[in-house]
Amino acid sequence: MQRIGRVDRRLNAEIEASIVADHPEQQKLRGQVEFWNFLPPDELDELLRLFKRVTDKTLVISRTLGIEGRQLLTPDDQFDPVKELNEQCDGSLSDVEQLRLEYQALMEQHPALAAELAGLPLKVFSGKTLVCPSTPSRGTVPPCPYPTAVTGAVFFCYRIPRPNPNLIDTESGQPRWSDAAGFTVWACYDLEWKGVLTESGAMADWIRSQPDTPRRCVLDRAALSALRQQVEKQLIAEHLRPLQAPVGVGPVLKCWMELSRIG
Repeated sequence: MQRIGRVDRRLNAEIEASIVADHPEQQKLRGQVEFWNFLPPDELDELLRLFKRVTDKTLVISRTLGIEGRQLLTPDDQFDPVKELNEQCDGSLSDVEQLRLEYQALMEQHPALAAELAGLPLKVFSGKTLVCPSTPSRGTVPPCPYPTAVTGAVFFCYRIPRPNPNLIDTESGQPRWSDAAGFTVWACYDLEWKGVLTESGAMADWIRSQPDTPRRCVLDRAALSALRQQVEKQLIAEHLRPLQAPVGVGPVLKCWMELSRIG
């Protein structure tokens, strides 16, 4: 606001008359001063709080045990929120932003499909043959980090609930938690490594499908249910516990997909 107050709004009459004489089409624009305010994204405060918590914990670990390589939350560290923030500040498109652009393009190309999405039930499940490219399929997305090790995986798409200011509890007066006010998380459970992968660019290459992509499901429901419970425990620990979510609030499964290799 101080910078806006320092704008010279007096406007030299002779200069203004000269500009209008040379460019009559700008007459309506002359005599006005316009400015734009650039506001930070809504999630910035939460991201900074998360960054501070992780930084504080990392410093405690560093003082006690030391950190190999002396790396501490640098742009190259494997900490997704920090990487996202650095990419936004540098003006480059992150994996998430590229995927959003791809999603918007798909919705424009297939309006009938876009209209059906809202009516799809929760926990939509499918499966396909896992194809893990050794080279990136688009833009700056890195190649699959496990091109030969992954023999099978299960992809999950969850919404992590957050307090919704539009839904106030009548008894407590506090906002209710809802997935509509939350954010989306992708996770992929590697069946061989037995761990959860979170690289969105690689997962997009795994799950990307065409209308004629064959559906292929080989895992039994009991195994899939066990994997889902394991992934949800990790999401609660990583996302909901730091937010101090009340009892009963958990990740909301939107869809999932089995990814299996042939042979």
